[in-house]
Amino acid sequence: MWNRRNFLGAGAILGMGMDKVLKQIAEDLDRAAGKAGFPMVIATWNNENAVQSAWRSLSQGKSALDAVEEGAKIAEANPEDTSVGYGGFPDREGNVTLDACIMDSEGNAGSVVFLEEIKHAVSVARMVMEKTPHVILAGKGAQQFALEQGFIRENLLTPFAKEAYHKWLVKSQYQPVINVERHDTIGILAIDKQKRLSGACSTSGLAFKMRGRVGDSPIIGAGLYVDNEIGAATATGLGEAVLKKVGAFSIVEMMRQGMHPQKACKLAIKRLTSIQTKEAFQVAYIAVNKKGEFGAFSLLPGFQASVMSVKGFEIIEAEALLPKPDGF
Repeated sequence: MWNRRNFLGAGAILGMGMDKVLKQIAEDLDRAAGKAGFPMVIATWNNENAVQSAWRSLSQGKSALDAVEEGAKIAEANPEDTSVGYGGFPDREGNVTLDACIMDSEGNAGSVVFLEEIKHAVSVARMVMEKTPHVILAGKGAQQFALEQGFIRENLLTPFAKEAYHKWLVKSQYQPVINVERHDTIGILAIDKQKRLSGACSTSGLAFKMRGRVGDSPIIGAGLYVDNEIGAATATGLGEAVLKKVGAFSIVEMMRQGMHPQKACKLAIKRLTSIQTKEAFQVAYIAVNKKGEFGAFSLLPGFQASVMSVKGFEIIEAEALLPKPDGF
């Protein structure tokens, strides 16, 4: 049976010309198996600009921590991304509120929840990690801290998001809306040249959510978890479901037992099927281990992951556990 070792061994025998062909085939096999090596970056959804920005940081010799922050900031500054930062859809009171967290290779973590009028929540989370003895700051306290650190107040409600909000108000249906398009919360993981792992996660949460609602994205262990000895994982989708299963932490623990990231993501998704809900929901996970092997798996079809490595940029169409339900 042909595998990567067979191909490379045959290449050494058959000569340089054939070796190049077989090496390319072996690389294709690696990619199919979710092997990117390092340095590398992987993010939820089609976030090409984000992973490209993170990759530039890594290429310049910056740390994985710098890379994930830079990548997340790209999504936060994009007014067309209605689930992250500037442009995010508001809560049911018409206010944009942001959640974000970040973890480094040393096990340090920072998080902000219910942050208003500050565009780059991920950068505030990093400052919480680096400049305070705490892990999480919330609401007005998080905003006050951000302003003290030099961040500026900004109106994050774009004309498009405002229009969508007023359309939603017409029926007065106070039911939060999950994004079913091909973008949502950004979770981003990176390994740098020193094989240091870091991760970040940033979101504006469910559109038209109850004021004060917080999902999984800023919660260490749920929306994001990094263990530099093992690997890292992050989530996107319905935060309440991820919180109930402590998704990211569970994936890292499965990898600790030797499981490939793809299999760990799939098993974590399977665990969601025990959650009882009236309506269908989407959750997806991405993960990477210390070897640079990665995984991406979702509950329902439609989820993509963005990968950037020495092999270039690629979009992964993730496998899904269940078929797409009617109306979703």
